[in-house]
Amino acid sequence: MQKVAERVVPARLGGSFRWLLASSWVTNLGDGVAAAAGPLLVASLTRDPVLISLAALLGWAPPLLFGLYAGVLSDRHDRRRIVIVADGSRAVVLTVLVVTLATGHLTAPGALLALGLLATAEVFADNTSATLTPMLVPRDDLAVANARLQFGFLTLNQLAGPPIGAALFTAGRQWPFVAQAVLVAAGVLLVAKVRLPARSEPATAGAWREIREGFLWTVRHAAVRTLALTILIFNVTFGAAWSVLVLYATERLGLGAVGFGLITTVSAAGGLLGTALYGWITARVSLGNVMRIGLIIETLTHLALALTTSPYVALPIFFVFGAHAFIWGTTSTTVRQRAVPTHLQGRVTSVYTLSVFGGLVAGSAVGGVLAGRYGVTAPFWFAFAGSAVFLVLLWPQLTRIAHADDSHPTPHPAGD
Repeated sequence: MQKVAERVVPARLGGSFRWLLASSWVTNLGDGVAAAAGPLLVASLTRDPVLISLAALLGWAPPLLFGLYAGVLSDRHDRRRIVIVADGSRAVVLTVLVVTLATGHLTAPGALLALGLLATAEVFADNTSATLTPMLVPRDDLAVANARLQFGFLTLNQLAGPPIGAALFTAGRQWPFVAQAVLVAAGVLLVAKVRLPARSEPATAGAWREIREGFLWTVRHAAVRTLALTILIFNVTFGAAWSVLVLYATERLGLGAVGFGLITTVSAAGGLLGTALYGWITARVSLGNVMRIGLIIETLTHLALALTTSPYVALPIFFVFGAHAFIWGTTSTTVRQRAVPTHLQGRVTSVYTLSVFGGLVAGSAVGGVLAGRYGVTAPFWFAFAGSAVFLVLLWPQLTRIAHADDSHPTPHPAGD
Protein backbone atom coordinates (compact mmCIF):
# COMPACT_ATOMS: atom_id res chain seq x y z
CA MET A 1 0.00 0.00 0.00
CA GLN A 2 2.84 2.39 0.82
CA LYS A 3 4.41 1.71 -2.58
CA VAL A 4 1.12 2.53 -4.29
CA ALA A 5 0.74 5.74 -2.28
CA GLU A 6 4.33 6.73 -3.09
CA ARG A 7 3.73 6.18 -6.79
CA VAL A 8 0.45 8.11 -6.83
CA VAL A 9 1.50 10.93 -4.48
CA PRO A 10 5.28 10.93 -3.92
CA ALA A 11 6.36 11.76 -0.37
CA ARG A 12 8.50 14.62 -1.69
CA LEU A 13 5.28 16.52 -2.42
CA GLY A 14 4.74 16.77 1.33
CA GLY A 15 2.10 15.72 3.83
CA SER A 16 0.12 18.95 3.49
CA PHE A 17 -0.21 18.49 -0.24
CA ARG A 18 -1.56 14.99 0.36
CA TRP A 19 -4.27 16.46 2.59
CA LEU A 20 -5.01 19.12 -0.04
CA LEU A 21 -5.21 16.46 -2.75
CA ALA A 22 -7.55 14.31 -0.67
CA SER A 23 -9.79 17.34 -0.06
CA SER A 24 -9.77 18.18 -3.78
CA TRP A 25 -10.69 14.64 -4.81
CA VAL A 26 -13.52 14.38 -2.27
CA THR A 27 -15.08 17.74 -3.18
CA ASN A 28 -14.67 17.02 -6.90
CA LEU A 29 -16.74 13.87 -6.46
CA GLY A 30 -19.42 15.91 -4.72
CA ASP A 31 -19.38 18.54 -7.47
CA GLY A 32 -19.65 15.82 -10.12
CA VAL A 33 -22.70 14.38 -8.37
CA ALA A 34 -24.31 17.84 -8.34
CA ALA A 35 -23.44 18.50 -12.00
CA ALA A 36 -26.09 15.98 -13.04
CA ALA A 37 -28.51 16.49 -10.15
CA GLY A 38 -28.78 20.30 -10.31
CA PRO A 39 -30.37 20.58 -13.77
CA LEU A 40 -32.54 17.53 -13.07
CA LEU A 41 -33.81 19.18 -9.89
CA VAL A 42 -34.83 22.41 -11.62
CA ALA A 43 -36.47 20.49 -14.47
CA SER A 44 -38.46 18.47 -11.91
CA LEU A 45 -39.81 21.66 -10.34
CA THR A 46 -40.76 23.62 -13.47
CA ARG A 47 -41.24 23.21 -17.22
CA ASP A 48 -40.56 26.92 -17.85
CA PRO A 49 -37.64 26.98 -20.34
CA VAL A 50 -36.48 30.36 -19.04
CA LEU A 51 -36.10 29.06 -15.50
CA ILE A 52 -34.47 25.86 -16.72
CA SER A 53 -31.96 27.85 -18.80
CA LEU A 54 -31.13 29.92 -15.72
CA ALA A 55 -29.69 26.79 -14.14
CA ALA A 56 -27.04 26.73 -16.87
CA LEU A 57 -26.49 30.49 -16.63
CA LEU A 58 -25.78 30.20 -12.91
CA GLY A 59 -22.90 27.87 -13.71
CA TRP A 60 -20.75 30.46 -15.49
CA ALA A 61 -22.07 33.80 -14.22
CA PRO A 62 -20.49 33.70 -10.72
CA PRO A 63 -16.87 33.40 -11.99
CA LEU A 64 -17.43 36.49 -14.15
CA LEU A 65 -19.12 38.43 -11.37
CA PHE A 66 -17.02 37.46 -8.37
CA GLY A 67 -13.80 35.97 -9.73
CA LEU A 68 -11.71 39.14 -9.51
CA TYR A 69 -12.79 39.89 -5.94
CA ALA A 70 -12.12 36.26 -4.98
CA GLY A 71 -8.57 36.80 -6.20
CA VAL A 72 -8.19 39.90 -4.04
CA LEU A 73 -9.38 38.06 -0.94
CA SER A 74 -7.06 35.11 -1.47
CA ASP A 75 -4.08 37.46 -1.78
CA ARG A 76 -5.11 39.42 1.33
CA HIS A 77 -6.02 36.75 3.85
CA ASP A 78 -5.33 33.25 5.15
CA ARG A 79 -5.94 31.09 2.09
CA ARG A 80 -6.68 27.88 3.94
CA ARG A 81 -9.29 29.67 6.03
CA ILE A 82 -10.98 31.06 2.90
CA VAL A 83 -11.33 27.54 1.46
CA ILE A 84 -12.72 26.27 4.76
CA VAL A 85 -15.28 29.09 4.99
CA ALA A 86 -16.31 28.84 1.32
CA ASP A 87 -16.77 25.07 1.35
CA GLY A 88 -18.33 25.21 4.81
CA SER A 89 -20.87 27.69 3.42
CA ARG A 90 -21.63 25.27 0.62
CA ALA A 91 -22.29 22.51 3.15
CA VAL A 92 -24.75 24.80 5.00
CA VAL A 93 -26.60 25.74 1.79
CA LEU A 94 -26.82 22.08 0.80
CA THR A 95 -28.21 21.16 4.21
CA VAL A 96 -30.97 23.79 3.87
CA LEU A 97 -31.68 22.57 0.34
CA VAL A 98 -32.02 18.98 1.54
CA VAL A 99 -34.37 19.96 4.37
CA THR A 100 -36.65 22.02 2.09
CA LEU A 101 -36.69 19.18 -0.43
CA ALA A 102 -37.51 16.56 2.18
CA THR A 103 -40.33 18.67 3.61
CA GLY A 104 -41.79 19.48 0.19
CA HIS A 105 -41.29 23.25 0.44
CA LEU A 106 -38.74 23.75 -2.33
CA THR A 107 -39.80 25.83 -5.34
CA ALA A 108 -38.02 26.38 -8.65
CA PRO A 109 -36.84 29.90 -7.67
CA GLY A 110 -35.62 28.49 -4.35
CA ALA A 111 -33.65 25.78 -6.15
CA LEU A 112 -32.11 28.38 -8.48
CA LEU A 113 -31.17 30.53 -5.51
CA ALA A 114 -29.46 27.57 -3.87
CA LEU A 115 -27.59 26.68 -7.07
CA GLY A 116 -26.48 30.29 -7.44
CA LEU A 117 -25.19 30.44 -3.86
CA LEU A 118 -23.36 27.14 -4.31
CA ALA A 119 -21.73 28.33 -7.54
CA THR A 120 -20.71 31.62 -5.93
CA ALA A 121 -19.09 29.95 -2.93
CA GLU A 122 -17.33 27.56 -5.29
CA VAL A 123 -15.70 30.53 -7.08
CA PHE A 124 -13.99 31.58 -3.84
CA ALA A 125 -13.05 28.01 -2.94
CA ASP A 126 -11.63 27.15 -6.36
CA ASN A 127 -9.72 30.40 -6.85
CA THR A 128 -8.06 30.11 -3.47
CA SER A 129 -7.40 26.37 -3.73
CA ALA A 130 -5.44 27.04 -6.92
CA THR A 131 -3.03 29.25 -4.94
CA LEU A 132 -2.24 26.60 -2.31
CA THR A 133 -0.29 24.14 -4.47
CA PRO A 134 2.65 26.48 -5.27
CA MET A 135 2.86 27.28 -1.54
CA LEU A 136 3.20 23.60 -0.62
CA VAL A 137 5.09 21.95 -3.48
CA PRO A 138 8.65 22.59 -4.71
CA ARG A 139 8.74 24.45 -8.01
CA ASP A 140 10.13 21.52 -9.98
CA ASP A 141 7.31 19.25 -8.75
CA LEU A 142 4.42 21.54 -9.69
CA ALA A 143 3.73 19.61 -12.90
CA VAL A 144 3.39 16.33 -10.97
CA ALA A 145 1.18 17.93 -8.31
CA ASN A 146 -1.12 19.56 -10.86
CA ALA A 147 -1.37 16.29 -12.79
CA ARG A 148 -2.61 14.55 -9.64
CA LEU A 149 -5.18 17.28 -9.02
CA GLN A 150 -6.39 17.06 -12.63
CA PHE A 151 -6.62 13.27 -12.37
CA GLY A 152 -9.11 13.64 -9.52
CA PHE A 153 -11.11 16.18 -11.49
CA LEU A 154 -11.33 13.89 -14.52
CA THR A 155 -12.11 10.63 -12.76
CA LEU A 156 -14.37 11.91 -9.99
CA ASN A 157 -15.93 15.13 -11.31
CA GLN A 158 -16.27 14.17 -14.97
CA LEU A 159 -16.53 10.36 -15.04
CA ALA A 160 -17.83 9.02 -11.73
CA GLY A 161 -19.82 11.92 -10.30
CA PRO A 162 -22.52 12.60 -12.95
CA PRO A 163 -23.79 8.99 -13.28
CA ILE A 164 -23.79 8.63 -9.49
CA GLY A 165 -25.73 11.88 -9.21
CA ALA A 166 -28.29 10.76 -11.79
CA ALA A 167 -28.71 7.38 -10.08
CA LEU A 168 -29.17 8.97 -6.66
CA PHE A 169 -31.69 11.42 -8.10
CA THR A 170 -33.87 8.56 -9.34
CA ALA A 171 -33.83 7.11 -5.82
CA GLY A 172 -34.97 10.42 -4.35
CA ARG A 173 -34.41 14.04 -5.32
CA GLN A 174 -32.69 14.91 -2.05
CA TRP A 175 -30.11 12.10 -2.07
CA PRO A 176 -27.57 13.63 -4.50
CA PHE A 177 -27.47 16.76 -2.36
CA VAL A 178 -27.14 14.74 0.85
CA ALA A 179 -24.13 13.04 -0.75
CA GLN A 180 -22.64 16.35 -1.88
CA ALA A 181 -23.13 17.89 1.56
CA VAL A 182 -21.31 14.98 3.22
CA LEU A 183 -18.47 15.08 0.67
CA VAL A 184 -18.02 18.85 0.88
CA ALA A 185 -17.98 18.68 4.68
CA ALA A 186 -15.35 15.93 4.48
CA GLY A 187 -13.33 18.17 2.17
CA VAL A 188 -13.43 20.92 4.78
CA LEU A 189 -12.09 18.56 7.46
CA LEU A 190 -9.30 17.39 5.15
CA VAL A 191 -8.15 20.83 4.04
CA ALA A 192 -8.14 21.92 7.70
CA LYS A 193 -5.17 19.57 8.15
CA VAL A 194 -3.09 21.49 5.59
CA ARG A 195 -0.27 23.51 7.10
CA LEU A 196 0.82 26.48 5.02
CA PRO A 197 4.18 28.24 5.34
CA ALA A 198 4.12 31.51 7.24
CA ARG A 199 3.03 34.46 5.11
CA SER A 200 2.52 38.02 6.29
CA GLU A 201 -0.74 39.56 5.15
CA PRO A 202 0.03 42.47 2.77
CA ALA A 203 -1.24 45.96 3.42
CA THR A 204 -4.57 46.50 1.64
CA ALA A 205 -4.92 49.31 -0.87
CA GLY A 206 -8.58 48.98 -1.81
CA ALA A 207 -10.15 46.24 -3.91
CA TRP A 208 -10.11 48.07 -7.25
CA ARG A 209 -6.50 49.11 -6.85
CA GLU A 210 -5.50 45.54 -6.01
CA ILE A 211 -7.47 44.18 -8.97
CA ARG A 212 -5.70 46.72 -11.18
CA GLU A 213 -2.36 45.56 -9.82
CA GLY A 214 -3.19 41.98 -10.79
CA PHE A 215 -4.25 43.05 -14.30
CA LEU A 216 -1.14 45.17 -14.83
CA TRP A 217 1.18 42.41 -13.62
CA THR A 218 -0.49 39.97 -16.04
CA VAL A 219 -0.23 42.40 -18.96
CA ARG A 220 3.43 43.20 -18.27
CA HIS A 221 4.60 39.61 -17.84
CA ALA A 222 5.10 38.23 -21.35
CA ALA A 223 4.56 34.54 -20.55
CA VAL A 224 1.45 34.93 -18.40
CA ARG A 225 0.01 37.57 -20.74
CA THR A 226 0.40 35.14 -23.63
CA LEU A 227 -1.26 32.38 -21.60
CA ALA A 228 -4.26 34.58 -20.74
CA LEU A 229 -4.61 35.80 -24.33
CA THR A 230 -4.31 32.24 -25.65
CA ILE A 231 -7.00 30.84 -23.38
CA LEU A 232 -9.27 33.80 -24.16
CA ILE A 233 -8.99 33.40 -27.94
CA PHE A 234 -9.04 29.61 -27.97
CA ASN A 235 -12.06 29.57 -25.65
CA VAL A 236 -13.89 31.88 -28.06
CA THR A 237 -13.30 29.36 -30.82
CA PHE A 238 -13.91 26.37 -28.54
CA GLY A 239 -17.05 27.95 -27.07
CA ALA A 240 -18.44 28.65 -30.56
CA ALA A 241 -18.07 25.01 -31.60
CA TRP A 242 -19.05 23.35 -28.32
CA SER A 243 -22.08 25.62 -27.79
CA VAL A 244 -23.90 23.66 -30.51
CA LEU A 245 -22.36 20.28 -29.66
CA VAL A 246 -25.71 18.73 -28.76
CA LEU A 247 -27.11 19.76 -32.19
CA TYR A 248 -23.92 18.60 -33.92
CA ALA A 249 -24.15 15.22 -32.18
CA THR A 250 -27.81 14.66 -33.04
CA GLU A 251 -28.11 16.27 -36.49
CA ARG A 252 -24.63 15.72 -37.94
CA LEU A 253 -23.56 12.48 -36.26
CA GLY A 254 -27.00 10.96 -35.75
CA LEU A 255 -26.42 10.27 -32.06
CA GLY A 256 -29.21 10.13 -29.49
CA ALA A 257 -29.16 11.28 -25.89
CA VAL A 258 -27.03 8.34 -24.80
CA GLY A 259 -24.61 8.91 -27.64
CA PHE A 260 -24.32 12.57 -26.77
CA GLY A 261 -23.47 11.62 -23.20
CA LEU A 262 -20.87 9.24 -24.57
CA ILE A 263 -18.93 12.21 -25.98
CA THR A 264 -18.21 13.46 -22.45
CA THR A 265 -17.25 9.98 -21.31
CA VAL A 266 -14.89 9.44 -24.26
CA SER A 267 -13.28 12.86 -23.73
CA ALA A 268 -12.74 12.13 -20.05
CA ALA A 269 -11.22 8.75 -20.95
CA GLY A 270 -8.80 10.60 -23.22
CA GLY A 271 -7.96 12.82 -20.27
CA LEU A 272 -7.07 9.71 -18.25
CA LEU A 273 -4.67 8.68 -20.99
CA GLY A 274 -3.17 12.15 -20.79
CA THR A 275 -2.79 11.64 -17.05
CA ALA A 276 -0.95 8.37 -17.55
CA LEU A 277 1.39 9.81 -20.18
CA TYR A 278 1.94 13.28 -18.75
CA GLY A 279 5.12 12.51 -16.81
CA TRP A 280 6.58 10.55 -19.72
CA ILE A 281 5.78 13.36 -22.19
CA THR A 282 7.13 16.23 -20.09
CA ALA A 283 10.32 14.27 -19.39
CA ARG A 284 11.00 14.19 -23.13
CA VAL A 285 9.33 17.32 -24.54
CA SER A 286 9.74 20.90 -23.34
CA LEU A 287 6.65 22.58 -21.90
CA GLY A 288 6.75 25.12 -24.72
CA ASN A 289 6.61 22.41 -27.36
CA VAL A 290 3.92 20.56 -25.41
CA MET A 291 1.81 23.70 -25.71
CA ARG A 292 2.58 24.07 -29.41
CA ILE A 293 1.53 20.48 -30.13
CA GLY A 294 -1.62 20.87 -28.03
CA LEU A 295 -2.81 23.94 -29.92
CA ILE A 296 -2.18 22.19 -33.23
CA ILE A 297 -4.34 19.28 -32.01
CA GLU A 298 -7.12 21.66 -30.95
CA THR A 299 -7.06 23.48 -34.30
CA LEU A 300 -7.19 20.26 -36.28
CA THR A 301 -9.96 18.91 -34.04
CA HIS A 302 -12.29 21.67 -35.23
CA LEU A 303 -11.39 20.93 -38.86
CA ALA A 304 -11.91 17.18 -38.52
CA LEU A 305 -15.28 17.59 -36.80
CA ALA A 306 -16.40 20.05 -39.47
CA LEU A 307 -15.63 17.48 -42.17
CA THR A 308 -16.89 14.20 -40.69
CA THR A 309 -20.43 12.87 -40.45
CA SER A 310 -19.44 9.56 -38.86
CA PRO A 311 -19.63 8.97 -35.10
CA TYR A 312 -16.97 6.29 -35.54
CA VAL A 313 -14.58 9.01 -36.73
CA ALA A 314 -15.79 11.71 -34.35
CA LEU A 315 -15.53 9.72 -31.10
CA PRO A 316 -11.79 8.97 -31.49
CA ILE A 317 -11.33 12.69 -32.22
CA PHE A 318 -13.07 13.54 -28.94
CA PHE A 319 -10.83 11.01 -27.19
CA VAL A 320 -7.67 12.68 -28.49
CA PHE A 321 -9.10 16.10 -27.68
CA GLY A 322 -9.75 14.98 -24.10
CA ALA A 323 -6.10 13.98 -23.72
CA HIS A 324 -5.02 17.34 -25.14
CA ALA A 325 -7.34 19.28 -22.83
CA PHE A 326 -5.86 17.58 -19.76
CA ILE A 327 -2.26 18.06 -20.87
CA TRP A 328 -2.80 21.69 -21.88
CA GLY A 329 -4.63 22.54 -18.64
CA THR A 330 -1.96 20.97 -16.45
CA THR A 331 0.88 22.61 -18.38
CA SER A 332 -0.64 26.10 -18.43
CA THR A 333 -1.38 25.90 -14.70
CA THR A 334 2.20 24.83 -13.98
CA VAL A 335 3.70 27.60 -16.12
CA ARG A 336 1.49 30.20 -14.44
CA GLN A 337 2.25 28.99 -10.93
CA ARG A 338 5.98 29.04 -11.61
CA ALA A 339 5.87 32.58 -12.96
CA VAL A 340 3.53 34.35 -10.54
CA PRO A 341 4.87 35.52 -7.16
CA THR A 342 3.02 34.26 -4.10
CA HIS A 343 1.46 37.60 -3.18
CA LEU A 344 -0.23 37.85 -6.61
CA GLN A 345 -1.31 34.23 -7.17
CA GLY A 346 -4.98 34.86 -6.34
CA ARG A 347 -5.43 37.96 -8.49
CA VAL A 348 -3.57 36.62 -11.51
CA THR A 349 -5.52 33.36 -11.26
CA SER A 350 -8.74 35.39 -11.24
CA VAL A 351 -7.65 37.31 -14.36
CA TYR A 352 -6.93 33.98 -16.04
CA THR A 353 -10.35 32.64 -14.95
CA LEU A 354 -11.98 35.77 -16.38
CA SER A 355 -10.29 35.01 -19.71
CA VAL A 356 -11.55 31.41 -19.56
CA PHE A 357 -15.20 32.24 -18.95
CA GLY A 358 -15.20 35.45 -20.99
CA GLY A 359 -14.03 33.48 -24.01
CA LEU A 360 -16.64 30.77 -23.47
CA VAL A 361 -19.50 33.26 -23.17
CA ALA A 362 -18.43 35.24 -26.25
CA GLY A 363 -17.85 32.06 -28.23
CA SER A 364 -21.24 30.64 -27.30
CA ALA A 365 -22.95 33.76 -28.64
CA VAL A 366 -21.00 33.56 -31.90
CA GLY A 367 -21.66 29.85 -32.28
CA GLY A 368 -25.40 30.23 -31.85
CA VAL A 369 -25.61 32.97 -34.50
CA LEU A 370 -23.45 31.07 -37.01
CA ALA A 371 -25.35 27.81 -36.55
CA GLY A 372 -28.69 29.58 -36.96
CA ARG A 373 -27.66 31.25 -40.22
CA TYR A 374 -25.28 28.81 -41.88
CA GLY A 375 -25.86 25.40 -40.32
CA VAL A 376 -24.49 23.32 -37.49
CA THR A 377 -20.98 22.95 -38.95
CA ALA A 378 -20.43 26.71 -39.37
CA PRO A 379 -19.19 27.19 -35.77
CA PHE A 380 -16.61 24.43 -36.31
CA TRP A 381 -15.31 26.10 -39.48
CA PHE A 382 -15.15 29.40 -37.59
CA ALA A 383 -13.29 27.65 -34.76
CA PHE A 384 -10.79 26.09 -37.17
CA ALA A 385 -10.09 29.34 -39.04
CA GLY A 386 -9.81 31.46 -35.90
CA SER A 387 -7.58 28.94 -34.12
CA ALA A 388 -5.33 28.56 -37.17
CA VAL A 389 -4.82 32.32 -37.57
CA PHE A 390 -4.07 32.84 -33.90
CA LEU A 391 -1.76 29.84 -33.77
CA VAL A 392 0.34 31.27 -36.61
CA LEU A 393 0.58 34.62 -34.82
CA LEU A 394 1.41 33.00 -31.49
CA TRP A 395 3.81 30.33 -32.76
CA PRO A 396 7.13 32.14 -32.08
CA GLN A 397 6.19 32.84 -28.45
CA LEU A 398 5.27 29.33 -27.33
CA THR A 399 8.75 27.82 -27.07
CA ARG A 400 9.84 30.64 -24.75
CA ILE A 401 6.70 30.90 -22.67
CA ALA A 402 7.53 28.11 -20.23
CA HIS A 403 10.87 29.62 -19.23
CA ALA A 404 10.25 33.36 -19.38
CA ASP A 405 9.77 33.42 -15.61
CA ASP A 406 13.35 32.21 -15.08
CA SER A 407 14.92 35.14 -16.87
CA HIS A 408 12.62 37.89 -15.58
CA PRO A 409 11.89 37.27 -11.91
CA THR A 410 9.42 39.62 -10.30
CA PRO A 411 10.47 40.98 -6.89
CA HIS A 412 8.15 40.64 -3.92
CA PRO A 413 7.14 43.67 -1.92
CA ALA A 414 8.75 44.23 1.43
CA GLY A 415 7.51 41.83 4.06
CA ASP A 416 6.19 39.17 1.65
